[in-house]
Amino acid sequence: MGYRIGSVGESTVSNESDKSAALVVLTSELQNAKELNILLSGLKLKHAPNPTYLGVTLDRTLSFKEHLKGTAAKVKSRNNLLCKLAGSKWGAAAPTLRTSALALAYSAAEYCAPVWSRSPHTHHVDTQLNTTMRIITGTIRSTPLPWLPVLSNITPPHIRRVALTQRMLQKVRDSPHLPIHADIFKPPTARLPSRRPIWKEPPPDDFTTQSAWEREWEAKDVPNKHLVSDPTQQVPGTNLPRRQWSTLNRFRTGHGPCLASLHRWGSSPSPLCAYGEEQTMEHIIEACPLQRLKGGLDILHTADQEATAWLEDFAFAK
Repeated sequence: MGYRIGSVGESTVSNESDKSAALVVLTSELQNAKELNILLSGLKLKHAPNPTYLGVTLDRTLSFKEHLKGTAAKVKSRNNLLCKLAGSKWGAAAPTLRTSALALAYSAAEYCAPVWSRSPHTHHVDTQLNTTMRIITGTIRSTPLPWLPVLSNITPPHIRRVALTQRMLQKVRDSPHLPIHADIFKPPTARLPSRRPIWKEPPPDDFTTQSAWEREWEAKDVPNKHLVSDPTQQVPGTNLPRRQWSTLNRFRTGHGPCLASLHRWGSSPSPLCAYGEEQTMEHIIEACPLQRLKGGLDILHTADQEATAWLEDFAFAK
């Protein structure tokens, strides 16, 4: 069936064929697969199964899957730029990488976040942001995820999205003249079971990013957790050169290219050190007769003068 949209009174609706699109959402999968035949000022509108509105890609179930996959691809390309700044020999300092990441990757990843933050497909974006934090911290892929926000001093992505949602709701609450005010605080009847609209899952009134992050860190079970009591505080050593900073974080997390890990990855014939002990990151810093640091990991974490000298010797001896 065709539809024609022409003149209305004395005004004429103009059509920009490269921007205008048509989509009708029906309950039948078979009907949704059909292309529409809609004419606007004599020109046929293109059929768009996933139209874009204000930079957000929509789908008929409002799951935002396609939008989040596209956002993840955008963040991935920006991570490639960050990698250029993080060379293993001369790489930029952590504060520079952090600032660049917030400006390049996080700004793209959090665009219109209050709209899609409750989607079941946010893992597409979170995976790329985990890569962003690994670039900042110099850690490897096996590093436990709770360590990444702590070392990079960036609030976890899902908590940041809740904070953005809270901020947006407060703006709407303070502006009752806006049309969206009635939509949120006097919501319509729910029609799509798959939807998780913002008015059904608002942030708690007492929500703060600091308390949410602290509770989450307290509930996690990660190696060497005792080193950090407050995850919101910047860890020592962020101004160290790139190689020492990366080495420090690998000892903190217990995940680095030691012989035990290399053997597990198939890159070393044996996990044992020259003294016949399994060479883990903990063994190197705490027990190795040749390389251990007096005071162990607790002293290394402080990144004081003695720890920095040890890191420099260890990093360049590899």
